[in-house]
Amino acid sequence: MTRPNATEIIMTGPLMAYAADQLKARFTVHELWKAEDKAAFLRDVGERVRGIAGGGHIRIDGALFDALPKLEMIANFGVGYDNVDAAEAGKRGLVVSNTPDVLSDEVADLTIGLLLSTIRQLPQVDRYLREGKWLKGAYPLTTSLRKRSIGIVGLGRIGKAVAHRLEAFGVPIAYHGRTRQADVPYRYYPSLVEMAADVDTLVSVAPGGASTHHIINAEVLKALGPNGIVVNVGRGTVIDEKALIEALQNKTILSAGLDVFEDEPRVPAELIAIEHAVLLPHVGSASVHTREQMGQLVVDNLVSWFDGKGPLTPVPETPWKKA
Repeated sequence: MTRPNATEIIMTGPLMAYAADQLKARFTVHELWKAEDKAAFLRDVGERVRGIAGGGHIRIDGALFDALPKLEMIANFGVGYDNVDAAEAGKRGLVVSNTPDVLSDEVADLTIGLLLSTIRQLPQVDRYLREGKWLKGAYPLTTSLRKRSIGIVGLGRIGKAVAHRLEAFGVPIAYHGRTRQADVPYRYYPSLVEMAADVDTLVSVAPGGASTHHIINAEVLKALGPNGIVVNVGRGTVIDEKALIEALQNKTILSAGLDVFEDEPRVPAELIAIEHAVLLPHVGSASVHTREQMGQLVVDNLVSWFDGKGPLTPVPETPWKKA
């Protein structure tokens, strides 16, 4: 919908009505994901577009920047922004924002649920009852969270929220990341392989990108061992999916709970066929409450920028310094 004299922006994917309606009330919004011929669509509106509300699976990179010569601001929906070439945006003087903090608790809650579901096989137990098998006998005993030790990969905002929740379970907690953090009580491992060898449960909350690509590989999985469990709620690219499938098939590790995958929304058939793995369709922050807060932060970043107040939550690559 065109609004007279309104700043024009592009939505790359659908947002909840809560956020989309606010954007449409303030801006002229062009819905890129609905265009059958995206190149023609961009040729038609690209010269006028100054902002992007990022969502969905459309890559926001140099090719899109080239089509939008007046672009100033990209407000990404999500704390992770590996769908945005933020480095290239920074080189061009473009501002990129994300939605940190507002989803940390929700994702941390889901992480604990996924961890317990994987350890105690809750989806499988539910199916066992529904299929009438309880009438024939009890479900086999499962492993337990008791006596497990947890290694967190990526102790950022969400990683810390996960660790805080795990403290209530009385399990030892360690972490691996780029640097040691002085303000946390957990043991730090500069080597992921060494941490995997010392724990039996890996929880990955690491972001995507070149620096974390496939850092959980065959070597790490072998070090984790036959009682090992891997939970991933960060980015699918952090795990070598082929190596993980082989480790599960060969019983190199015990099980896995995954909310993210390498090529979403496509999940390998070999992974789906592994009955004892727990697989979720990237729903870590997918509650109405949290998605509304995330959408609001997208709106607020765009409004703040075009009101001349700067971005509220710029990413590190963004050429913006607070006064």
